[in-house]
Amino acid sequence: MELNDDLHPLARYVVHLSMVLYTIITFAPWYILSGALDRQIKARRVKARPVQQLPGSPYRSVKSIKNLVAVLYPECDTLDKVFQYATQKFGSLNCLGTRELINEEDEVQPNGKVFKKVILGQYNWLTFEDVYKVASRLGSGLSALGQQPKTNIAIFCETRAEWMITAQACFMYNFPIVTLYSTLGGPAIAHGLNETEVTHIITSKELLHSKLKGIISQVPLIQHIILVDAVRIQPSDFPDNISVHSMGAVQTLGAHNDIKPTPPRPCDLAVIMYTSGSTGIPKGVMISHSNLVAGIAGMAERIPSLTKDDTYIGYLPLAHVLELSAELVCVSHGCRVGYSSPQTLSDQSTKIKKGSKGDASELKPTLMAAVPEIMDRIYKNVMSKVNTMNRFQRNLFSLAYNYKMKQVSRGFSTPLCDRLIFNKVRILLGGKTRIILCGGAPLSAATQRFMNICFCCPVGQGYGLTETCGAGTITDVWDYTTGRVGCPLICCEIKLKNWEEGGYYNTDKPYPRGEILIGGPNVTMGYYKNEEKTKADFTENVDGERWFSTGDIGEFHQDGVLQIIDRKKDLVKLQAGEYVSLGKVEAALKNLSLIENICAYANSDESYVIGFIVPNQKELLQLAEKSKIQGNFEELCNNPEIEKIVLRLISDSAKAASLEKFEVPMKIRLSPEQWTPETGLVTDAFKLKRKELKTHYQDDIERMYGGK
Repeated sequence: MELNDDLHPLARYVVHLSMVLYTIITFAPWYILSGALDRQIKARRVKARPVQQLPGSPYRSVKSIKNLVAVLYPECDTLDKVFQYATQKFGSLNCLGTRELINEEDEVQPNGKVFKKVILGQYNWLTFEDVYKVASRLGSGLSALGQQPKTNIAIFCETRAEWMITAQACFMYNFPIVTLYSTLGGPAIAHGLNETEVTHIITSKELLHSKLKGIISQVPLIQHIILVDAVRIQPSDFPDNISVHSMGAVQTLGAHNDIKPTPPRPCDLAVIMYTSGSTGIPKGVMISHSNLVAGIAGMAERIPSLTKDDTYIGYLPLAHVLELSAELVCVSHGCRVGYSSPQTLSDQSTKIKKGSKGDASELKPTLMAAVPEIMDRIYKNVMSKVNTMNRFQRNLFSLAYNYKMKQVSRGFSTPLCDRLIFNKVRILLGGKTRIILCGGAPLSAATQRFMNICFCCPVGQGYGLTETCGAGTITDVWDYTTGRVGCPLICCEIKLKNWEEGGYYNTDKPYPRGEILIGGPNVTMGYYKNEEKTKADFTENVDGERWFSTGDIGEFHQDGVLQIIDRKKDLVKLQAGEYVSLGKVEAALKNLSLIENICAYANSDESYVIGFIVPNQKELLQLAEKSKIQGNFEELCNNPEIEKIVLRLISDSAKAASLEKFEVPMKIRLSPEQWTPETGLVTDAFKLKRKELKTHYQDDIERMYGGK
């Protein structure tokens, strides 16, 4: 409606005032009752601040300015006490769940490859009391087999209920756990087992045959192998000095002997966690009971309304601190944990037979942890399906997406949009997910925004390292900004140290910048049998507080939220003196639908950046067809004409992402092989292993730099 300009000024004023009053009377109550005002206030509030108003002063959460939190529950200062407390409180409730295997069959693909497909049934559950009883018997049985308190024992196993049961048994009996990724190569596994001098190892039938059997002769101290699977093993398969047992048999032995546990102290070693490592031989990080208890106390505070009604889906490697900490947080609060795997997670997962349910559809989790690689895949898969819709459907999805993005930024919810448009996306993860937390590597802004909108729940980032028990920061559920990792957890504090070479200073304006140092009770004891590296990365102040130098560069915003802006190891100085952040280049280009994965590379004696790219097969084939270039996927990856076309697309995408000209890759190598932990080119958290990638593509590096 337009006001008539012929109206008397007083009349016009009265009409304007009436409209304002009408808006206030009708809109304001709805605005307040909808919770939008409250959400905006929570989103904008200061979440952390410096302890002192001095450059370089540590930032703490406003909830722990005076004191850092070190325990989850009063007097529960070790992990065995935390689980005992949870068992007493939640005893008869479901704790750990495993899906029943109904059928397994081979499926021949059009290319002749054979994939195993499974049909899975319902989840079978162990209560808290069941888990406590089984863990007690297992601990007693391991003692009967000669395992001594404060003597290392190894878990080399996929993520499953038996992993957590074994961990709880070891926590009770004060057996420090040595964790090893199931995707590590033989030499790395042998190194970890020999360095920690383990005599007992818990593993699975599959890993025993695929990995351990080939290196067992290189690990002379091993005496007992305990299998989580109920299978028979021929004694002749192993040397005479090695005994192979089933977990059930060890539990029976424990029940008959009933050896009482030797409780750990808070300072006792709980875990020696071998990192998959992006460079070199994996390092064993020494984590005490008090370290992990502090870490999970900090994480738990950042997840609102965590109760016995929650369900967590566990599928990431339990040998990774992110998954171990997440499951310990859940178990300590009475949440049930249902186990899965990346191959069975959703209805579309590679091992799920078409027409049957994936684990998320059956379990319907409310909580989920993820790594960026998995979230990027979900994002690209959904967008690929959106692109196949007809024009009306695409426009409707785009309209709803943009509408919700604006509404969410204002603090409003969009129940109608969620039900009509986004429910089909949300159902991919069971339909009940209320919080998704991502860690392990930076998550792109586009993927985070997409997941927030389409899965109808907060999707936050966390920042932490094995050396800090995975604890550092977690984004607030009310914070819908992207690209930031949240404020310090209540168990730790973070300060920024000047890095002159990179030009980052904690006196920078508008935001202080520098290398991130994390301090607090969650900072671990150092590296196992590696004093030199421990002294290089860990320091202790006059008050006895330990600090870990992360090597990451961050900046603190005015609300106390941290953003990771660079990494010391990823910064390369080009021939002309420009600094290139390889991680920044990769993050900027990875959202291109054509790119499945990318590794940027640069030499200091060269003037330009190059890149290794794993293209999306479907997108590359469509691009070739559009460009009238023939060939299969592998042939196209080796086609110079396709390389030129992809380079042009990268150049256009780089401009949109505001990359400088010297940051854009000038030459690329398209790789038909996927980078997985099994190939050794990425870690179990799917972070790039730059050293291994450089070795793998050395010929291509020489070609791209040699043919200037």
